[in-house]
Amino acid sequence: MLRISDIDESLHFYCTLLKMEEIYRYESEKGRFTNIFLKAKNDNVGTALGKREMGMSGSIAPVLELTYNWPARPGDPEKYTSGPNFGHLAYEVENIYDTCQHLMDNDIIINRPPRDGRMAFIKSPDSISIELLQKGEPLPPKEPWVSMENTGSW
Repeated sequence: MLRISDIDESLHFYCTLLKMEEIYRYESEKGRFTNIFLKAKNDNVGTALGKREMGMSGSIAPVLELTYNWPARPGDPEKYTSGPNFGHLAYEVENIYDTCQHLMDNDIIINRPPRDGRMAFIKSPDSISIELLQKGEPLPPKEPWVSMENTGSW
């Protein structure tokens, strides 16, 4: 579960750019929060029988839960920073070079480029570090990735 500060911005990042799919959404008026569950494009997460069953079986792929806590005052969302107890999320991609180029074309900074054809790091709109991993064997190293320097922290 990740806390997010802007639903639209987060869904653009996870669904449009990373190609994840929204599979379930739950809003709690009493609790003043929205939970949005996402899955990787080709993952089978089964059919949810109810909100408690989502992602609970060891035989189905995991889901990412985004939690948006409604602000106390409209237009005043919580701001989140990475804490020392959180490492990063890892996400497998079909082609790490194509994925990184697509993200860069959409103004996402590649904090750690895929110089090795296997791994890169980016950050979500809420500064969550995300490791992108090449599916299967690493791709052969190639430019511009081999020469690209790290940017910021990851």
